[in-house]
Amino acid sequence: MQYTQQLAGRALVFASAMFAANFSVWTLYAVLGVEVRGQLDLSATEYGVLLAAPILSGALLRFPAGLLVEYFSAKNLILLQMLLLLPVLFLLPSITSYSAHLLAGLWLGISGVSFVLGIRYISPWFERRQQGTALGIFGAGNAGAAITLALAPAIQNWFGREWIGPAYGFGILLILFLFWFFAPEETRYMRSRRKDTLVDHLKPLLEIRVWRYGLYYYFVFGSFLALLLWLPNYYLAVYKVSTPVAMALTLLFVALSSSLRALGGWFADRYGARTVSWSVFWTCLVCLFFLSYPPTSMTIHGVARDVQLNIEVGIELFTLLLLVIGIAQGFGRASVYKALHDNYPAHMGSVGGTVATIGALGGFTLPVLFGIAQDLVGIHSAAFMLLYGVLAVCMLVMYLAIQRESYQQRLAFARENNFLFDQAGDAAVLPDRQG
Repeated sequence: MQYTQQLAGRALVFASAMFAANFSVWTLYAVLGVEVRGQLDLSATEYGVLLAAPILSGALLRFPAGLLVEYFSAKNLILLQMLLLLPVLFLLPSITSYSAHLLAGLWLGISGVSFVLGIRYISPWFERRQQGTALGIFGAGNAGAAITLALAPAIQNWFGREWIGPAYGFGILLILFLFWFFAPEETRYMRSRRKDTLVDHLKPLLEIRVWRYGLYYYFVFGSFLALLLWLPNYYLAVYKVSTPVAMALTLLFVALSSSLRALGGWFADRYGARTVSWSVFWTCLVCLFFLSYPPTSMTIHGVARDVQLNIEVGIELFTLLLLVIGIAQGFGRASVYKALHDNYPAHMGSVGGTVATIGALGGFTLPVLFGIAQDLVGIHSAAFMLLYGVLAVCMLVMYLAIQRESYQQRLAFARENNFLFDQAGDAAVLPDRQG
């Protein structure tokens, strides 16, 4: 038993390191994209598409990866994924055109499947009561984005931009060898549980609850991913700060959100996933309301003179509200996957891959929609208006789901206690509603 616990701890450590390394590659365009936009004079929409390219391919690959990992060794698939990532990293210095950057971004998206593979690799090692904490610690690998925001500019300053890709390539190669030699392979008992057919793994996807979780993850992860890609340029355009300051403030947002994901998993274990998720949504809704308000000047015609009123969210308040959102999103990402394991412990590959795909699609679609909204409306805060609307839909869906579940519980109680009868004296059969 003690030996198994040691293996579980080792698996968690090396899987978390692997995920952090891959996530740093997946978000590499958060730094490179700023340089490319300046060089190629891209519009906001073109810039959004560029940022979203790695996220798109990573999102689309997550579902098939989730199915594959139900049948094949998660460790071997992780090693293969990192191996496939190496060529494009070493080719990055030779890329100059916009179309080539888009293709390279799609290739870099291979790193995005590391989350699905890692979740399936980690979950069998821990008991149900530990899942929220374990998956939260693993998910803290989102801090890989913070590594990119700190490391990529440093590499560019010290050695030149052409060395960013190769440096990341050597880093992935190092993690690959460490994971190969030190991460434990699943036990014989874990392998013996891989008996379900493809139909068994796809069957849970017919339940609307899976897609609700996907919608929640679209916000808590998709918007997090979109913001870490969008924020550097937002700080540069709105607050006229220097590039190092923009990267540092974005780094603070990413690091805080990622590092507290493990704490969110502990809260989900202790207080319940739904309670944590609902609290997260309300917190983000309040913050997004203020972030959505554009700079406004009004003239109030007074008795003796006109009064000029200027309303604007300064950089200090903006950053504070953003950090609160980041913390809440970290908690939310952990609570969604805690809820997934509570309901689908034997399908963390297929169900977890589906939810992860929907969440990552948020990271693809939202930057593009940010750019379109900004180009159409002409207001920088249009991005936060859009997020406010997405969150409102999530909260409405969760509220309706809670109401349906409450109705089902009351109906079940009434049936058990013979409160419902038809005219013939038999228990009435009312239509049950799937929550």
